[in-house]
Amino acid sequence: MIAGILGWLTDPANRSDIIGQTLAHLRFSVLAVVVAALIAIPLGLWIGHTGRGKIVAVTLTGAARAIPTLGLLFLIVLVIGPHVSGDLAFSLPSEIVLVVLAIPPILSGTYAGIDEVDPAARDAAKGMGMRGWEVLRKVEIPCALPLFLSGLRSAFLQVIATATIAASVGLDGLGRFLIDGQAVRDYDQMASGAVLVALLAIVVDLLLALVQRLVVSPGLSGRAGRGRRGNTRSDDDAGTTDPTTDARTADAAGTSRDRDETLVTTTTASEI
Repeated sequence: MIAGILGWLTDPANRSDIIGQTLAHLRFSVLAVVVAALIAIPLGLWIGHTGRGKIVAVTLTGAARAIPTLGLLFLIVLVIGPHVSGDLAFSLPSEIVLVVLAIPPILSGTYAGIDEVDPAARDAAKGMGMRGWEVLRKVEIPCALPLFLSGLRSAFLQVIATATIAASVGLDGLGRFLIDGQAVRDYDQMASGAVLVALLAIVVDLLLALVQRLVVSPGLSGRAGRGRRGNTRSDDDAGTTDPTTDARTADAAGTSRDRDETLVTTTTASEI
């Protein structure tokens, strides 16, 4: 199986299809996450900042995670398809399903990040004369970045893994290799499509992890604390001396003093 997968992936005849379907898959995924972010981020900021609607948000996000995406896709196609012509009759339902899938992790990450901000930081900002919007923009959002970006990464992973369902209604994407391979019983093609989906998800997650490392303050991510502990340990090591070395130095100093005293005594006796 592994040899078949490697052979299919490295076959020059499949190279253009792999690139084209990967770009189509990535286009579906990015569009869905962007639309979901435009909906979920403002709502999450409002819930986290005001504390209102938290129970409703938790309930809805939990329910949205349990929706069967393939069943929802077919339902939306049946409802919207007769009223829309062309490829939009299938691409629009697919994007709606992916947006519904991406909203919960982004929404929960946003309002949880705002809600977890230290109240002392809010009080300090208000004591400096900041108003509600300024507290949100200058204090709460920067402090909430780790959880927000974690929710965004989770949304990307779920959408990339689920966007393969678009091929079940005739659209492009890496799911085409799964559907087409199953139709002709080409299991190497099916397995290669699954591998490509996994690789794309890993690459996107690594890129987002790099972005998170760049934009999140070291004080929030814990990197600054680790650096300080490392420097303290180095200083302690520099200030610590080996007990064996101290003993040898003391013995050498004592031997030198005894030799000097003996020399002085011998010189005095000679003079007498």
